[in-house]
Amino acid sequence: DIYISGVNLNQAMHGDHVVARVERERGGDRLEGRIVKILERRAQKLVGRYDIDESGLNFVVPFDKRIIMDVHIPATERANAKVGEMVVVELTSWPTTTRNPVGRITEVLGELNTSGVDVEIILHKYGIPDLHSKEALREAQRFGQSISAADRRGRTDFRNVTTVTIDGDHARDFDDAITIERQSNGNYLLGVHIADVAHYVQPGSALDREAYARGTSVYFPERAVHMFPEALATGLCSLNPKVDRLVQSCLMEIDSQGQVVNYEIHDGIINSSARMTYHEVSCILTDTESVERDRYSDLIPPIQLMHELFHILQRRRRLRGSIDFDVREAELVLDEAGLIEAITASERNVAQKIIEEFMLLANETVADHLNSNQIDTLYRVHESPDPLKVGQFKEFISTLGHTLVSRGGTRPKHFQQLVDRVKGTSEEKPIVFL
Repeated sequence: DIYISGVNLNQAMHGDHVVARVERERGGDRLEGRIVKILERRAQKLVGRYDIDESGLNFVVPFDKRIIMDVHIPATERANAKVGEMVVVELTSWPTTTRNPVGRITEVLGELNTSGVDVEIILHKYGIPDLHSKEALREAQRFGQSISAADRRGRTDFRNVTTVTIDGDHARDFDDAITIERQSNGNYLLGVHIADVAHYVQPGSALDREAYARGTSVYFPERAVHMFPEALATGLCSLNPKVDRLVQSCLMEIDSQGQVVNYEIHDGIINSSARMTYHEVSCILTDTESVERDRYSDLIPPIQLMHELFHILQRRRRLRGSIDFDVREAELVLDEAGLIEAITASERNVAQKIIEEFMLLANETVADHLNSNQIDTLYRVHESPDPLKVGQFKEFISTLGHTLVSRGGTRPKHFQQLVDRVKGTSEEKPIVFL
């Protein structure tokens, strides 16, 4: 990259598409230059804090610190904003050599510490649309609220098989479900069922265009901005309990060594028996006196079978040299006003590991299916680490008295062996983090 100091911006703002000329090297690999031409300006809206200076001039300080120029607001364009409030500004003219950019306030969000304002700031800052188009809403509503007879036609029926979804306590929608059975030959029959969104979202439709523009759903502690309208996101495309749902199903027959000996892929239909949480499943597996065992007594056998298969799959994956970084993420606890009350380490219990293992196996099975049938697709590939960075890492761990035992080249299993050696020690966090 090329470092551009403030005096060399030439009235450019963060996000602009520009032509830059390299002036000199700053040392190392860093170059320094100046902007000589602005090819294209960024989106014309930004979020900031409204203020008035001593002379009575109205201006907005951008929330994004990468925008270093305040925006001048004509008195007639302040939209009754009060000093200190967060606002949305539409730029009406770009900066020049003699003045800052000028804009008008189009929306007053409120005080920064007011509940919900922080979410609005993020939505506007990153251009995340909060509302769906009328066309997309109409398409979603046309599907109704339940599965039709036409939807069921030609699908494999799994509704008589015990099926559960297992997610975090605060999950708002459920896109995967699990079935498991012991076969007469002793093998396991594991089913991973994924919500069949493509059944409803046809190429080129308004829903398809909406998804393409958004790319993903965005989840906040207090709300979610879904990629699709609610009728799909938390309705037909969410595997809610006790209702029929359309799915893409991957059935895998797995032997006692964790090998997938046979698989089938189906357009399916399920009816989830229960929406369970990681905490509930973990309690069932680790606490024989838990109330969860009474509440879900009929689900204990399949959950125990999942636990049994999990250990087999995990052992096989480790023998292949896979790395398992058991890193606990930070979790924010909010009060009723939406303010941070505490920061805790999230729980990654055995139930979460079970689901991760099953999803990984389903992904591998489907990838093998696509590859063996020469179906063009996008693959997620983890490339080998940079040799220079590996060398730096080896140098760091040597100061802690550790080495990577890697005769004939460093492999993933060598990193896993190191992680196993430091597990539970004070050195685990810095080593795993790096």
